[in-house]
Amino acid sequence: MKKAGFHSKEREYRKRAAELVSKMTDEEKISQLIYKAKPIDRLGVPQYNWWNEALHGVARAGVATMFPQSIGLGSTFDEDLIYKVADIISTEARAKYNMQQKYGDRGIYKGLTFWSPNVNIFRDPRWGRGQETYGEDPYLTSRLGVAFVEGIQGKDKKYMKAAACAKHYAVHSGPETLRHGFNSVVSMQDMYETYFPAFKSCVQEAKVEAVMGAYNCVNGEPCCGSKTLLKHILREEWKFKGHVTSDCWAIRDFHQNHKVTSSPIESASMALNNGCDLNCGELYSMLGEALREGKISRKRLDDAVINLFTTRMKLGMFDNGQDNPYSKIEYSEVDTDKSRKFNLKVSQDSLVLLKNDGLLPLDISKVKTIGVIGPNANSIDALKGNYYGTASEYVTVLEGIRNRTKGKVKVVYSEGCSLHKDKVEPLAETDDRLAEAKAVCAESDVVVMCLGLDSNIEGEGGDQSNYCDGGDRITLDFPGRQNVLLKAAVESGKPVIVVSMTGSPVTINYAEDNCSAIIQAWYPGSQGGNAVAHLIFGDYSPSGKLPITFVKNLDDVPSFTDYSMKNRTYRYFGGTPLYPFGYGLSYTSFKLSEVNSDKNIIEKSGNITITGKLTNTGKVSGAETVQVYIESGIKGAPKYQLKGLKKLSLKPGESKEFSLTLTDDSFGVYDEEPKKIIRKGTYKVYVGTAQPDSRTTELTGHKPCVIKVECKKDETLYTPKSLWKKD
Repeated sequence: MKKAGFHSKEREYRKRAAELVSKMTDEEKISQLIYKAKPIDRLGVPQYNWWNEALHGVARAGVATMFPQSIGLGSTFDEDLIYKVADIISTEARAKYNMQQKYGDRGIYKGLTFWSPNVNIFRDPRWGRGQETYGEDPYLTSRLGVAFVEGIQGKDKKYMKAAACAKHYAVHSGPETLRHGFNSVVSMQDMYETYFPAFKSCVQEAKVEAVMGAYNCVNGEPCCGSKTLLKHILREEWKFKGHVTSDCWAIRDFHQNHKVTSSPIESASMALNNGCDLNCGELYSMLGEALREGKISRKRLDDAVINLFTTRMKLGMFDNGQDNPYSKIEYSEVDTDKSRKFNLKVSQDSLVLLKNDGLLPLDISKVKTIGVIGPNANSIDALKGNYYGTASEYVTVLEGIRNRTKGKVKVVYSEGCSLHKDKVEPLAETDDRLAEAKAVCAESDVVVMCLGLDSNIEGEGGDQSNYCDGGDRITLDFPGRQNVLLKAAVESGKPVIVVSMTGSPVTINYAEDNCSAIIQAWYPGSQGGNAVAHLIFGDYSPSGKLPITFVKNLDDVPSFTDYSMKNRTYRYFGGTPLYPFGYGLSYTSFKLSEVNSDKNIIEKSGNITITGKLTNTGKVSGAETVQVYIESGIKGAPKYQLKGLKKLSLKPGESKEFSLTLTDDSFGVYDEEPKKIIRKGTYKVYVGTAQPDSRTTELTGHKPCVIKVECKKDETLYTPKSLWKKD
């Protein structure tokens, strides 16, 4: 990955934007602050719609490569892969934009400003939008978020390929039903230790072009009008140079739901004054009146418009395109054979093998009949997740198994049950497909049971299709009659492989106790069915790792509305999970050796380099992720935290050396003030292929290597000086 060069021209673009804005009337300026910006013909400014989506592929604008949902991208634990995913997305984005410009289509979802990635922390398994994130860990989310932003924005020296947007800033993770009026009460320690790091990394490392505010309040301030979040932290503390957009119609929540203002004009003024440049909504149309009444200043109005036009200048929208390499990308670059092939690899890398008693991989020569059963077995919805585009081809699990076996094995199918209702046919009796499923089991040598969820059950609040709790989940169990179906399959006496297709954790205790194998497939993208089939038959070795903890039951989780990190995520969880963060099985085996550090003393501004060798000791090729965790032993701090990762692909018998650098920041933890401090004492550095918990050891039989390092004295690394100043 290379840093984008276009940022060196920031001053030039801003100067050009300021010159253009200086020629506008107040009315014209205000017209540019609403997401569907009007044309200004006399100045050669065409209309522009800022709203576009690219969470795991160019969304809502026709055909594009549809990668696995973000939570599946998170399970790859692979920064380089995510960069390549985002690079393909932005290539297709430019190709589609160039085509749409040619034919005069400037509508919604047709621009180059993409409101992705979602780098919120998946702190609660009930959250319907957790599927949009990279999981529960701040470090993993930071690394993948940075890679995604850099892939979207490109590395040209002069122009930005497309604009990324880190959302939803900040401290947002449900409940969806309450988001328009909810106040997230959060300690400064949790804010800086957990909720901020990914945003900060996207801003300071990847130079993300935009940040989107969340719907909720944080400690009494609405995020899209928060002086603390937008002015003090984002602009002053982190030195953010891009533009800020509201979430859609979030500003009207100020007076309608949060009750922090008394009128629409006050809400619009509050948002603009505190740093929100772009209104996804309509309230900024009142800024003319606000300006006349002195509620906003002309300088702040100008700054907001300049911020937006600086982005458009970076994208090359006011140049002739002759020296812009991205303007030359043809529509033929959309949905290519190469991108489809790569999409299959990404889907393969995203799958997590949670259990295998030795049944997998299946030997195709020893199986005569496979039963494929379940509501997600032939479901396209279960491939897509949310915020999706249109793939030119969708391969379901049933189709993938048929493709892979090609008539060598008989494949028998039953839907088995509805995804969430008690019957498939409206006038039928309960369990109207159960007998058929039992017949399929009886006929089969092995059963592939495809269960789970889809975006009809979990997603964003307000999505009309969500039948559940505003998009969130009220239980972690498989919904409807799926568990009845699973039990019937197990009781048939045939080996059962569970393919769990969800965007969030499910309690699959029964499957763990009774089934031969469990594959967590997430929403695996348009090639997901082929990826699952190839895994089942051993065409590749699974390498995915869980980016979120799978708890045993909902009683292990605090109240949904409690934003304290106590007992949340692997970093603070006090119980024993069913499947831990960072866990995933393989078809081969790996051994770590020669693990060392170049020093055993932690110093401010100093680095410690961890080196070692990873060997594939098995019989097939495979990839494994070296994971480094640090335990401080400090009261109130996380018990340990992921602070380094490196994914390596190895042939049987092959060894590769690795090197990972831990900075002083890797060892720092926040106190309650909050200051980031390296405390005097002994730290443990765990180097392994999973987190250093007893449940992982129980499941894998492996313990990580442990290196002890010392800090001789307390060292303050970071003090947020601008954070809570009163003005």
